[in-house]
Amino acid sequence: MAIAQSFIQELLARADVVEVVGRYVQLKKSGANFMGLCPFHAEKTPSFSVSPAKQFYHCFSCGKHGDAINFLMEHTGASFTEAVHELAQQCGLSVPEDTRSPQEKARDAQQSQRRATLSQVLARASQAYRQRLKDAPRAIGYLKKRGLTGQIASRFALGYAPEGWRTLAGVFPDYADPLLVESGLVIAGEGEGGPERRYDRFRDRIMFPIRSVKGEVIGFGARVLGNEKPKYLNSPETPVFHKGSELYGLYEARAALREKGYALVVEGYMDVVALAQLGFANAVATLGTACTPQHVQKLFRFTASVVFSFDGDAAGQRAAHKALQAALPYASDTRSVKFLFLPGGHDPDSFIRTEGAQAFAAAVAAAEPLSRFLLQAAAQDCDMDSAEGRARFAAQARPLWQQLPAGALAQQILAGIAQQTHIDARELAQLWGQSRSASGASGTHARSAPSPGPGQRPWRGSAGGPDERWHDRRHDGWHDEDWPNSAARLRAAPASRASRALQIVLTDPAAWPALGEPDQHLLCSQPAPHGPLFAWLDRQFHEHGPQPWAALRQALRGHPLEAAAVHEVQTLLALEGIASDRDDLQSVLRGARVEDIKRRMDAALAASDMQAYRQLMAELGQLRGG
Repeated sequence: MAIAQSFIQELLARADVVEVVGRYVQLKKSGANFMGLCPFHAEKTPSFSVSPAKQFYHCFSCGKHGDAINFLMEHTGASFTEAVHELAQQCGLSVPEDTRSPQEKARDAQQSQRRATLSQVLARASQAYRQRLKDAPRAIGYLKKRGLTGQIASRFALGYAPEGWRTLAGVFPDYADPLLVESGLVIAGEGEGGPERRYDRFRDRIMFPIRSVKGEVIGFGARVLGNEKPKYLNSPETPVFHKGSELYGLYEARAALREKGYALVVEGYMDVVALAQLGFANAVATLGTACTPQHVQKLFRFTASVVFSFDGDAAGQRAAHKALQAALPYASDTRSVKFLFLPGGHDPDSFIRTEGAQAFAAAVAAAEPLSRFLLQAAAQDCDMDSAEGRARFAAQARPLWQQLPAGALAQQILAGIAQQTHIDARELAQLWGQSRSASGASGTHARSAPSPGPGQRPWRGSAGGPDERWHDRRHDGWHDEDWPNSAARLRAAPASRASRALQIVLTDPAAWPALGEPDQHLLCSQPAPHGPLFAWLDRQFHEHGPQPWAALRQALRGHPLEAAAVHEVQTLLALEGIASDRDDLQSVLRGARVEDIKRRMDAALAASDMQAYRQLMAELGQLRGG
């Protein structure tokens, strides 16, 4: 049975090739990498390099190279399947088998195509709603009254659904198309003694298109212009829209999350849009549901710090407690979760307009940390002056604490619980058995199996003969046709700045998210194959977060641009081994910006647009330093 490529990709993203290789090879730190004697040939001077950033190894003498799976295969003689299972055990993962029949695979492909079609239908409706907003003075007046500008409305693609019952009939040629119902745009029901009755779901409402992290329209939030009920109406669950895992404004907030350093989770669509206009474009909102673990996990792909903002009333407290439950499994030592309760019935929008942006930023900085809020939540309805109340506090704190991943934060919170219960921390830990739920344990990505010693094999391979091993190795992504047998056979230099930039962002997981949107857009707009590869990498980042080259290599399998990407990384190995090159990226981009401005200057001259030409000349002078 085949192993799903998506799992192999996740496995390689979690595994540490330095740790895997280090069980068999004595490694020493050398700059950004680790060096040792190559285990695949006899040598006295170390030429075997292992990169923690790129998650692969390379011998500059014999040319052996690969990822963690490939190393286990080469060094132990295991088959591809055995190596995957061994590495998964070390990472505390279970290997899912792809047991789908050809019919099931065809059905899954058909469903994937159907989801893409639904997104196209929703995007067409979104464009129609945007056009209708231009001719809707009442809707425009409402937005202006809320303090929004046309620029911010355009950024979030706000629109307006007219009052009529079947206005989408003028947008789609076939109003009876089942896709309109499946996408949630149209409601269909049986008429009384007659044919099926169809009508638009959204009528006389401001339309907030909900976009996936890839920018695809997947649903809508719709708000009334007055005080009618319900105030907000959301798209129903569809094959492309799941409220429990999507966040409004996340697509628009990507750059601001890097700039501000944290995500601000607020309650409504209008809050997100208003905050973006007031200087806090890092705000997102859940879609009319409580915060879920899927929401938190998605946010932590983009930032290591999340601040939840709630009203101070009872409903806000309940929502905060649900957010706490969702965040606990992901509250590791390197992440920050805070809870902000604004005074006087303020929401973030009204607070900033009343007190100013600086005061709001100060309030965010002073927000309640998760460690403190957990203790407050556990102490609810407890008389801390009595033994019974403190015992109840401990009982309520235990299930919360057990969801935390193991680490220094969990130990410090345990000490805080012990202090308030008047019990020694070690005694409390013994009483609780230091146990954690499965969800908490998964947050640590702990290895469950003991590591074999140097030179030991984790198992005696049960693979078949050489033919089976060769067949399995064809899946590992390091074929002879992809990689030459020695560094001397590699080519000397990248052909262009785009090639150089591509080499860096493919092999350094932190390089792409560190770039600003203008630079990302500039790279994605490069001619093929570079531009499409940058765009592919951008999609991978938004779907899976930063990934090492080993995981990206698996995701590229079968992709039309696979050979081009492999060639760029192959060239990088010949040029500089596997040293970190991120510092070189900005100088590469500076040259790309100069080239881009020169191209636009040529176009301006060809169009006799001297004003544009002079503006570009000024930009070029600034870029070159005056």
